[in-house]
Amino acid sequence: MSWKALWIWGDGEASPRNEWRCFRRTFDVPATGAEAASLRISADSRYVLYVNGTQVGRGPVRSWPFEQSFDTYEIGHLLRPGEKNTIAALVLHFGVSTFYYIRGRGGLLAQLDYGSGEVGLKTDASWLTSIHLGQHPRSPRMSCQQAFAEYVDAQVWDGDWMNPGYDDSGWTLAAELGEVGMAPWTALKPRDIPMLTEETVYPVRVESLAKVNSFKLSTVIDVRAVMAPGSEDHADIVQFTGYVATSIRASKAGPATLGFLAWGECLKACSLNGGICEMNRFYGVDPERYLDVELVEGDNLLLIDISTIHVHHGKLEIGVYAEDPIELIFAFPTEGEAESPFLAVGPYDHSVIYDHKPSREVDWEDEAYKSVLGAVKSAKDLARYADKSKPVLPKYISEADVFGLCVWRKDNVPLAVPAQLQNAIIPNAEAGVVPVFEGFDTEVLLDFGKEYSGYLSFEIEAGAGTVLDWYGFEYMDGNYRQQTYGLDHTIRYVARSGRQAYATPIRRGFRYLALNVRNAAAPVKIYGVSFSQSNYPIAEVGRFECSDSLLNDIWEISKHTTKLCMEDTFVDCPAYEQAFWVGDSRNEALVGNYLFGAQDIVKRCLRLVPGSKFQSPLYADQVPSGWSSVIPNWTFFWAIACKEYYEQTNDKAFAVEMYGHIRYTMEHYLLKIDENGLFNVKGWNLLDWSPIDQPNEGIVTHQNLFLAQTLRVASEMGELTGDAESAAKFAEAADRLAAAINAHLWNEEKQAYIDCIHADGRRSNVLSMQTQVVASLTGVAQGERKRTMDAYLFSTPADFVQIGSPFMSFFYYEALAKVGGVNVILDDIRKNYGNMIRHGATTCWEQYPNFLENRANPDQLTRSHCHAWSSAPGYFLGRETLGVRSLAPGWTEVEIAPVPCGLSWARGSVPHPAGGRIDVSWTMDEAAGRMQLDVSYPADVIVQIKLPEGIAGEIKETKLERLI
Repeated sequence: MSWKALWIWGDGEASPRNEWRCFRRTFDVPATGAEAASLRISADSRYVLYVNGTQVGRGPVRSWPFEQSFDTYEIGHLLRPGEKNTIAALVLHFGVSTFYYIRGRGGLLAQLDYGSGEVGLKTDASWLTSIHLGQHPRSPRMSCQQAFAEYVDAQVWDGDWMNPGYDDSGWTLAAELGEVGMAPWTALKPRDIPMLTEETVYPVRVESLAKVNSFKLSTVIDVRAVMAPGSEDHADIVQFTGYVATSIRASKAGPATLGFLAWGECLKACSLNGGICEMNRFYGVDPERYLDVELVEGDNLLLIDISTIHVHHGKLEIGVYAEDPIELIFAFPTEGEAESPFLAVGPYDHSVIYDHKPSREVDWEDEAYKSVLGAVKSAKDLARYADKSKPVLPKYISEADVFGLCVWRKDNVPLAVPAQLQNAIIPNAEAGVVPVFEGFDTEVLLDFGKEYSGYLSFEIEAGAGTVLDWYGFEYMDGNYRQQTYGLDHTIRYVARSGRQAYATPIRRGFRYLALNVRNAAAPVKIYGVSFSQSNYPIAEVGRFECSDSLLNDIWEISKHTTKLCMEDTFVDCPAYEQAFWVGDSRNEALVGNYLFGAQDIVKRCLRLVPGSKFQSPLYADQVPSGWSSVIPNWTFFWAIACKEYYEQTNDKAFAVEMYGHIRYTMEHYLLKIDENGLFNVKGWNLLDWSPIDQPNEGIVTHQNLFLAQTLRVASEMGELTGDAESAAKFAEAADRLAAAINAHLWNEEKQAYIDCIHADGRRSNVLSMQTQVVASLTGVAQGERKRTMDAYLFSTPADFVQIGSPFMSFFYYEALAKVGGVNVILDDIRKNYGNMIRHGATTCWEQYPNFLENRANPDQLTRSHCHAWSSAPGYFLGRETLGVRSLAPGWTEVEIAPVPCGLSWARGSVPHPAGGRIDVSWTMDEAAGRMQLDVSYPADVIVQIKLPEGIAGEIKETKLERLI
């Protein structure tokens, strides 16, 4: 069907910062012919669609702006023939680039088509629009990877705006932007995966109740936007030098506490009333830092050096606490009127830093910049910097730091949870009453039992102006809460009077949900809190159980983690980032093959990657993204995953499609081979979160090893698709690179591969387990060296850098599986994943607890508690313990060869990519050396069944005919 609809928006900025805009169109539906009505829709950045008040869907899926995705909904059953009907859409326009969105401009496109081919409705100037007046666009960024936290005032906006009969007389006509094909959405593509699920889950208990006190005054300033003009258009790393000044106006003199919750990001130094605050006066654990001060009556000048090195986000969080009756406000620090209470001094210098192309460092020793802090003793001294100063625009200043208010406690008095409040989380139970305490806020902490990812809803009864601050986080242990620094997972909801419900349009991932009730004149009633779990729609075909209950628990958390990280692409985590990291998804796809068998999401992920070639011909490491970043290994894993997708599906047409992109990027990678035949590149040369020697410039061994493997993959894909000439070229390049690695990166004395050769020619003295694993896995190590590498897999030298993440463990397990080390795999899973289970994990951690980032706080076991790159057991328990392995593309031939490893029984299922599944059940009598093995599988699959070597037994086969 052709497009007749026009892109529309409202008056004002083309790409406003954090704007929620509502659209409505009321129309007549014919008495007949509307049963087959379908609606196509897209928006920039995201939409929520309603038909006659019923929420129909959310979208669009992430895409490059030059390949904008649109969705299609069958809505005939929601239309009311012969009556007035209303289609409405809430559009959330970010106005900034993120790790999953490139800034375009605000826009909505929709078209209703009847089965007859008649266009029933299309976006044009007849639609009505209004800014969502209850949404505060000044809420802070959630994180550098995501858009904005949420602040909604229900007192000034009618939540029924999407319903028929709503009075929209105060709305304005939409502005027509242009036809389909206009920039930046120069091409439209239909959605290539099903709609995501919306499954309602509820809290399992009220974890705690407390009366609390936090900051009296707080704010968040987006100093990145202030100090790095144009940075809204990208998500690249920036650095800058400069200051922010304000006055803390106190109604009387007295003691106070200043709090900074992003220490080290945008607070290099500060002064109060002209006195420099020495760093040894601050207390707290990074990144929280606090300073006790004495305020004078009236204005107290606060000058903050916000200069920062290599930062994505650039968020300054400030909180001030003083005992009543001291009243506090922020005030503009110099004479004259200003539209905000903050003054920016600078930037003196700023630049964008890239990991894969030349960058310019700012001048950190510039005396003009450095002298300011010591020279400003009073507000009058700021006048001499007038030529470098400007008021900070209000749009960059948040009205409150809700995250800081939820995290920091001056007072925290725990209380027993009343039964009526505990019962409030049960659907259809009586309302739970949140008590109110004079001089305190009230916190109710809910536990959902495990982590989920999706959209929060609640129904409450409250007095007008009551503030409900919601804050989700992943982990707690006793009194310890792992606060989500760097992620503002908050919703501020200001209630209107009476009973009301609200559903957030912003995705979040958490297990625990803290509700802080503030400014309440009367108790708040909770009628329900629920969460809409949203993920790629998958049937849980895969199964695994065995005689070891610990392995069963580990398999379950691997499955739940993978499910939560399957959105419109694979994502690294549902909380901190929600970004599609290309390298992560290779391993996640293999896990997904054994758990769910979902292939459309894998194909979609693989297809998105080449769109980044306008950022770099080496391809970006997360897509589509405003951060132009290259991790070469991630590109290599993508190419490997393309071949693995072909092996999984036997989809040769897709292999041909992707081979052209593989050839393109491999040809550019070969341009980075130096005079010694080694791959030498400037990039983010990452493999593992551990202290291996992997500098961002120079020759990194693990990267060379994976490039050699990828060149062989490119050769094999060339042969498959009929490009024999390029196939031969890539095979020869792989051989040359392997020879160079063995010639230049081997340490004969240590009998190991070194980690790198630095850009200055210095050979690394670091030996890591990671490098030896990759040498074994990729086949570059041959003969005696290969035997040495394989020995390290079973007995790691103590002086080698140890594996630091479950992601790296995946490659370790792959290498072990190739040399018969399944026992070692299971032991390692029990040790490392068992540690997660012992700490109450319901999902797999991003890191192991010994990772450097976690050492500042011994209670912090990992950053993200839900990370799909860590779900290896979901793959290896099915592949090795059940023994189900593909032998031919499309799984037309399969091997079933269980490896018991001391287990007395195991059973489970593995999805077959053509439909159906392979079921395996075995019992092992170790004393008798006998196995009973039962298998069932589709009859058109050729199956080789093998008992373990030296084991006798019985095999029972069941072949299942496919429906034609």
